[in-house]
Amino acid sequence: MPDLSAADTRFPSIEGLRAFEAAARLGSLERAAEALHIGASAVSKRISTLEELLGAALLDRTLKPLALTATGKEYLEQVRAALALLAATPLHHRSAQRLQRLRITAPPTFARQILVPALPGFTEAHPELELELLLSTPYLDEVGPAADLEIRNGEIDAIGEQGQVLMQDWVTPMAAPALLQRLPALRRPADLAQAPLLRTPLEPWTPWLRAAGLDWPEPARGTRFVDLGLTLEAAVCGQGVALGRPSLAAPYLRSGALRRLFDLQVPAAKSYYLLTHQASPGAQRFAQWLGRHCAGLAEDCSAKT
Repeated sequence: MPDLSAADTRFPSIEGLRAFEAAARLGSLERAAEALHIGASAVSKRISTLEELLGAALLDRTLKPLALTATGKEYLEQVRAALALLAATPLHHRSAQRLQRLRITAPPTFARQILVPALPGFTEAHPELELELLLSTPYLDEVGPAADLEIRNGEIDAIGEQGQVLMQDWVTPMAAPALLQRLPALRRPADLAQAPLLRTPLEPWTPWLRAAGLDWPEPARGTRFVDLGLTLEAAVCGQGVALGRPSLAAPYLRSGALRRLFDLQVPAAKSYYLLTHQASPGAQRFAQWLGRHCAGLAEDCSAKT
């Protein structure tokens, strides 16, 4: 790669390169001036400045139409390649410059199951906003990447005044049909004693077990999944019964890949909420849209309980 900081490197102006390319392509200073919306004298001056920088003539101006010198022919190919490369850069286009970019972080399962499927509706309604979505790892207490909007999963009491609650979820046991075929019938919560219970520190079983009148301890065997989405995937694969959120499991429940086992459900230990770090109209529009989307999803899940 060439050293662009070399002391003997002399860069021509973009205006000079464009003037030279237009004059060479159109064959006259006047037609080049029309194409560039400037005067013919300005085109001539820009080309002259370029020739002085290069120390070589590029055009034979005594001929009509203009003719390229041998150096000009060789240089024109290089100029056209450089201008094409610059023209292909999105940020050089006015339409791209008018876009407002919003950087959003979200936990993996929320991003995959709730946010991403709904994004086309938002981007179609707001073409002036360009979204960049990144995943966070909240359970590890790692500081996520800098973002304009941040979706978290935490306890309601810890959200604070700046947080916008998106979903106050419920949890209930669910399992794959293939697993249910291998097990004795699960008619009552106590029948779960005959089933493998998938475990995750993000969704403890104890609150649901107590609501069901069971004094069992937290499951202590089997793979420990530190991700809600992985827990649901393990359930879909028939590895055990998951204590899942219908909002996150909605695609699996609709397709029949998972089935709810009982009517009993209890509030989830944590709720999804939104923090807005940028006070811009675009960030506000996204926050309002996401709030409405999550409210509709929660209402839909509640109607099917």
